[in-house]
Amino acid sequence: MASIIGVRFKTAGKIYYFDPVGFNPEKGECVVVETARGVEIGEVVFPRRDIEEQEILKPLKTVLRIADSDDLKIREDNKKKEKEAFNICLEKIKKHGLDMKLVDVEYTFDTSKILFYFTADGRIDFRELVKDLANVFKTRIELRQIGVRDESKTVGSVGICGRPICCAQFLGEFEPVSINMAKKQGLSLNPTKISGVCGRLMCCLKYEQNCYDELLKVTPRKGAVVQTPDGVGTVEYVNILKGMLKIKLELEKETVFHDYHTSEVKLLKNGTAENDSEKFDEEFLKTLE
Repeated sequence: MASIIGVRFKTAGKIYYFDPVGFNPEKGECVVVETARGVEIGEVVFPRRDIEEQEILKPLKTVLRIADSDDLKIREDNKKKEKEAFNICLEKIKKHGLDMKLVDVEYTFDTSKILFYFTADGRIDFRELVKDLANVFKTRIELRQIGVRDESKTVGSVGICGRPICCAQFLGEFEPVSINMAKKQGLSLNPTKISGVCGRLMCCLKYEQNCYDELLKVTPRKGAVVQTPDGVGTVEYVNILKGMLKIKLELEKETVFHDYHTSEVKLLKNGTAENDSEKFDEEFLKTLE
């Protein structure tokens, strides 16, 4: 077993494991730790606990100390410097005529490096920009190109649900989301209805997918032929979450529609997996994933 604590460096950022050595910080306390990019300060997400050795990547970085008032002041000073560096970098980007969008700036805790995060449609030759920034700040400069999902997570926004977007609030890491999830959930395949502010498929499609996968195992699809208490019929509409089916029956030369629960019918022949949403170009939809 190995003793670890969980530390996060950004709101809704990824949780990293560190060796607490002789320290026992509580949840919510800040600690100064050694990381791959230098000394950093982060917030303890969960206190000391023991986990299996195979669950961690070695070598495990260590906690240097529990942050004191001086450390917290340095962090606040760095945040002010980041705002100034952001504006300076915007001017330099304009000066060099680069087709890139600056998203965020980070100072490492010990100010040994400044990281500039940007988005762009393709590859950018920013070598001259790096030299220019290094002359201004007199420290190591690193430019990192990020994707549209990372941009939304960094900047934050409000989703179509009216709430702050999930990635900026609590999602530590992005999970794969596919157009097949929208199909299984019977959602409209209209890109404007299933895409987030980043232009990619909404992360919340993943939340209930396991539930839908289980329900689809016992729920007849649209077009399925089923045996009902009133005779053999065809499934016209499926409410997966309620487990309700609208069945078309041919009774005495008359077509009628009845609602049945899935427990009341027996599957004779299954239908197609397609839902009755609007149809859009499959290749275009895949670009949203």
